[in-house]
Amino acid sequence: MGLLLLSAVGMLIWGLAGFFEYFTGIVPIIALQNAAYPSGTQFVHWFLITLTGGAFLTGYITRWKWTPILMILLYSNLGVLCTIQTFDFMSEQWGFSEYYTEMGLYVVHSLFLLFSKVSRSRFGFDLIGSSK
Repeated sequence: MGLLLLSAVGMLIWGLAGFFEYFTGIVPIIALQNAAYPSGTQFVHWFLITLTGGAFLTGYITRWKWTPILMILLYSNLGVLCTIQTFDFMSEQWGFSEYYTEMGLYVVHSLFLLFSKVSRSRFGFDLIGSSK
């Protein structure tokens, strides 16, 4: 759970920094925009990253029961976006091994959120329908 929490903080910071650069053109430490992506795709990219990080942090802090389901929905959206970015806008800095790694992490995170005792205890979510 600690790794998910750390990754959510990272995603939120990364997403906000990406939005900052997207809207202002000012590069925060390193360039985050990918010139291979159209502007609309870039916006959706930062929106989903920011939303995913913020949603997990909010759900974790409030112990919101539906956090695991929301995260699976957000991971699936990120997976679709990653597929579009990889196969439609492939650039030098992104390849198939990174794509498969990202997809695998979304699956592992989703399974952990749905089935681990740690997650069920934190969120009170039970896949069968009975919750605490």
